[in-house]
Amino acid sequence: MGRARGNQDVELRHLRTFETVARTLSVTQAARELHYAQSSVSDQIQALERELGVDLLDRSQRRVRLTPQGVALSEYTERILKLLEEARWAVSRPGAEVAVGALETVCLHLLPGVLARYRSLYPEARVRVTQGNRGELYKAVRRGDVDVCLTFGAPPADAGLRAETLTEEPLVVIAPPDHPLAGRGRAPLADLVKEPFLATERGCGFREMYDGAFSGAAAKEPVAEVSSIGTLGACVAAGMGCALLPHVAVRAQADRREVAVIEVEDARLRTAVTMTWLDRNSANPNLVGLQTVLRRQLGA
Repeated sequence: MGRARGNQDVELRHLRTFETVARTLSVTQAARELHYAQSSVSDQIQALERELGVDLLDRSQRRVRLTPQGVALSEYTERILKLLEEARWAVSRPGAEVAVGALETVCLHLLPGVLARYRSLYPEARVRVTQGNRGELYKAVRRGDVDVCLTFGAPPADAGLRAETLTEEPLVVIAPPDHPLAGRGRAPLADLVKEPFLATERGCGFREMYDGAFSGAAAKEPVAEVSSIGTLGACVAAGMGCALLPHVAVRAQADRREVAVIEVEDARLRTAVTMTWLDRNSANPNLVGLQTVLRRQLGA
């Protein structure tokens, strides 16, 4: 049943109380979390209903249930309170530090331009950069040692983490500059699979890309395993074989003509560039600012 609309402004404390009831579906639990008496919680919900002119709770049953209007309001309330938290953080922590973690390749080839742009927009903020492998970076995010990390591929499934794909990076094959396929620029996978390949060690994200590309009938064991992208590129340049890597990781070597880049004709080989952060850290204004720059600089 509808209610007569009131003449007072909606109070923030009523929205916060309603959000807690909507989340817990319990007046008792909401009162406990907010340190209110249960009667105070009920009074605030009723005051909000009078102001909005709708029923927010279905009182026809013993258990707390939201009406359709209550469900709709709960979505807006969550956003309103989150925005308020961001505003509070922004005015209470000016110039705070933002910590970024990234793979070696991302640190070298993607981050510098992003951080330079971020510093030009937020000169009061301090930036700390940590380099590591994917496992180390995700652990650092969970511990709160870094605010956001940048990796290739999808992050692990974790209720406490949030992630977003910024762009996709093509995977290419690099070969010695005098390789017979070097002048073609493109080659089918059937031709490439015949060549000796080098790869990083098992457990590395780049090794997962390699194994995924050469899976099934094209399964291919590398002739050598190395521990870093720099060493891998140097070995290819020296003539040991070919390698499969994100294009951004080999662009500088290709520009210096130390290696030749070969695109794979009959396979859509790409990897996501992903940023991952703690959900509870989403209100950090320095993180929000950095994420905005990341989307603008790297977004597809």
